[in-house]
Amino acid sequence: MQLCKERRCCKLKAVILAGGYGKRLRPLTENIPKPLLNILGRPILRWQFEWLKAHGIYEIIICTGHLKEKIMEDVGSGQKFGVKVGYAVEDEPLGTGGALNNAIHLLNKEETFIVINGDVLTDLNPTELTRTLRDDVVGAVAVIPLPSPYGIVSFNTDTLNIIEFKEKPRLFDYWINAGVYAFTFKVFDYLPQQGDLEKTTFPELASRGLLKAVPFSECKWMSIDTHKDLEDAEKLVKSMGFNL
Repeated sequence: MQLCKERRCCKLKAVILAGGYGKRLRPLTENIPKPLLNILGRPILRWQFEWLKAHGIYEIIICTGHLKEKIMEDVGSGQKFGVKVGYAVEDEPLGTGGALNNAIHLLNKEETFIVINGDVLTDLNPTELTRTLRDDVVGAVAVIPLPSPYGIVSFNTDTLNIIEFKEKPRLFDYWINAGVYAFTFKVFDYLPQQGDLEKTTFPELASRGLLKAVPFSECKWMSIDTHKDLEDAEKLVKSMGFNL
């Protein structure tokens, strides 16, 4: 992945939502927060930093809760990774919406900003989301075709002859939330003190016509939720061409 030629080609800030417990990855996450789990010897957060830098984003806010001290100790100011990092710390679980709301003091000068889940690896261009934001649009959600967890068998419904096998294809009839967003500052009018973006903010914005989808049909993407995902993530990272 080639880095942006001009270091400050984009003044966007990015918020990484990294406060969850990672329950499905226990016992690993009992002592290590999910964003610090290693992929090819480097924490998930490090891969996210490299991805953001590749798109000219160098200022990052980490919303952290569970084992927050370990994230802050490992990442620090971000200088050793070539980024500038600030923190919005939650003392109790706030959910993704509450966590973002808790970062308002770090974003009060931003017209637009990027938000990503702390367990997502992708090569999609997050700056494309901001192009959708206008006076009548508060948020944009990256969506991707549903990755099938199984191989697909195509067959003739009359003769039942099998035509082909497709190994875990993307299903373009269905699109899923990729966990990468862009917002204007107006989103803070719709954020809960405690609760999730997906269950509170997004339904309200959608009902008001203030939320847009931005499809990415060809990008590489995965969310790390299980132990098997950690293994699969190694293959993904190798294919993404990071310059490290």
